[in-house]
Amino acid sequence: MTERKPDHLSWQSWIERQIRDAQRGGAFDDLDGQGRPIEGLDTVHDDLWWVKAKLRDEDINYLPPTIAIRAERANAIDAALRSVTETEARFLIDEVNTRIRYVNSHATSGPPSTVVTIDLNAFIDRWQAERPPEPPTPTDAPLAAMQTEPPGRRRWWHWWRRRPRR
Repeated sequence: MTERKPDHLSWQSWIERQIRDAQRGGAFDDLDGQGRPIEGLDTVHDDLWWVKAKLRDEDINYLPPTIAIRAERANAIDAALRSVTETEARFLIDEVNTRIRYVNSHATSGPPSTVVTIDLNAFIDRWQAERPPEPPTPTDAPLAAMQTEPPGRRRWWHWWRRRPRR
């Protein structure tokens, strides 16, 4: 801890004297960044410059919800178009529609939201139009004709045959 400021010295002269003493003692000789310019020293900053710098340094992306929902909507449409089943596509569109309704009704900061929900029926028609027709499913009739034993007994018999002998 440093000593107390003497009454006869001003704050500026007392601090400058401490800095000079530390320089003579070599306290500033091996500092990181020595000789390099200070980043952003000549730029004019707005009121939230430090918040923007912190977000950039921490690699955090933040958008107001009314702007972020636009990207979420586009990503949900792409994911739903790539989905394999209609149920999955419906689920993705329902989820983003719920989020859009919430943002449109609860957003209080940022620009106003102009994002509209996705018409589910029109989207499913589009999804089905982009899919090739499904091949017919094979029937299980030939397989059922080949079975001679009831399935329950057959399983039991296989278990019995796998049982080790004593």
